[in-house]
Amino acid sequence: MDHEFDFGETKQIVYVREVAAETLPDDVREQLGDVTSMYAVHDTDGERLALVTDRKMAFMLARQNELSPVSVH
Repeated sequence: MDHEFDFGETKQIVYVREVAAETLPDDVREQLGDVTSMYAVHDTDGERLALVTDRKMAFMLARQNELSPVSVH
């Protein structure tokens, strides 16, 4: 198991998690209307990259930007 392996170009992993609307900043909540939860896409350092209303949209957004999304509970 001492052999080098070329994984090629690997995609950056991002994490998708549900976020309660009440935990978001006031200016964001004002734009949400009746939405009670959203889905956030975070990089490996925990920085929020995107915030969307649908889980499938969060995964699609990540893949369209050549990122590898994984779900976080």
